[in-house]
Amino acid sequence: MPKPRKSLISLQDTSYYHCVSRCVRRAFLCGSDKLTGQSYEHRRGWIEDKILSLAAIFAIDVCAYAVMSNHTHLVLHVNTEKANSWSIREVLERWHRLHKGTQFTEKYLENKEMAEFELVSVYESCEKYRERLTDISWFMRELNEPIARMANNEDKCTGRFWEGRFKSQALLDEAALVSCMAYVDLNPVRANMEKRPETSKHTSIKTRLEVAKANQTQPKTLFPFIGYEREDQPEGLPFKLIDYLELIDLTGRIMRENKRGSIDVSLAPILQRINLTSEQWLEVTTGFEKHFKAAVGSEAYLAEYCEHTELQRRSGLAACKRLLS
Repeated sequence: MPKPRKSLISLQDTSYYHCVSRCVRRAFLCGSDKLTGQSYEHRRGWIEDKILSLAAIFAIDVCAYAVMSNHTHLVLHVNTEKANSWSIREVLERWHRLHKGTQFTEKYLENKEMAEFELVSVYESCEKYRERLTDISWFMRELNEPIARMANNEDKCTGRFWEGRFKSQALLDEAALVSCMAYVDLNPVRANMEKRPETSKHTSIKTRLEVAKANQTQPKTLFPFIGYEREDQPEGLPFKLIDYLELIDLTGRIMRENKRGSIDVSLAPILQRINLTSEQWLEVTTGFEKHFKAAVGSEAYLAEYCEHTELQRRSGLAACKRLLS
């Protein structure tokens, strides 16, 4: 029996998670239906816009994303410290951008005089909303439900649009994180939907490349690369942006040519940092979901994660030992 999604999220082990949602029936997010000739390409924009708008509301950062023909990939970072720093008003304002709230929370935001029992209710609601704004399940719910309603309305039908459960994988160390991000960013290239990462529409890699080329900065809508660990560093991904972009470009070229190759010496910093050979890197980034199950990381991190989440079987242990060690 599948375990509840909440029990697979262990923030004491990692704040990074790979989430995948897939469509049911013969449903499309993009492309054209060969039977009817109808194009659904515009739905990819729905998904991308919703992902980035939710990132501005939740205390959940988007590290990578790719919107495919019948599924979406997300690499998310849960930022509990950010959520805990929010004032009551900020929590309520953020939640009210998603839902109406209660009559008391509305009254509080209107700066009206309130009785003590009303304030107690506001404080209780605030903590409930603060918790939800760091909850990956709530993030995926707020992403998928509106898209399902829009798609069903367009298709003039009812019923499920998405599978009932989204898939999540805990990314327990830096090797798992950067490998998964590359796997997500290169999804359209691997599926032969696009020829190059920089032309892969509705992906985080295209967004990062466009902003980098325009003004040599990073997009505000995505979790930034901050380089390697140092004192007083800002929050962000522990790699250099230029190293990641160059590694993605070369990996994409190798994949398009359908042959294994060696990673150029100029791209060594990330691979040296995560202790992967070029062969391991290529195998991981072309088959991340095939090789790994609920959690991805070194044997030691995987053991701790399974203990904390009370998982008796260490699914994917052999792949983690072979590909990430």
